[in-house]
Amino acid sequence: MDAKTYQNSAARTLAVKPERELTAKEQTIAMYALGLAGEAGEVAEQIKKALFHLHPLNIADLKKELGDVLWYAAALCTQYEIDLGEVMELNISKLQTRYPAGFNSGDSINRKEA
Repeated sequence: MDAKTYQNSAARTLAVKPERELTAKEQTIAMYALGLAGEAGEVAEQIKKALFHLHPLNIADLKKELGDVLWYAAALCTQYEIDLGEVMELNISKLQTRYPAGFNSGDSINRKEA
């Protein structure tokens, strides 16, 4: 398949026009969700370059990017009136259920859903 055929075939599934206009709050939420994904990508990029491209890992920069990830997560919690501390507690509870003795491959393969 050539690129033009692919592009034309894929275009038939594009959402050309939204079913409805997004509210200001929905636009804000979308911005925060996209920001979270972008910042997580920046963290991943730093780790990739350190592990596979043998760049020195700048811990100060990594902390800044992780802070940006945390900021966007907190912003989403605020928009949905979710307590960030509750999210943290739920995550630890889920991990304790999945890995009661700490992480191991066997529990990962036979993962218990929390």
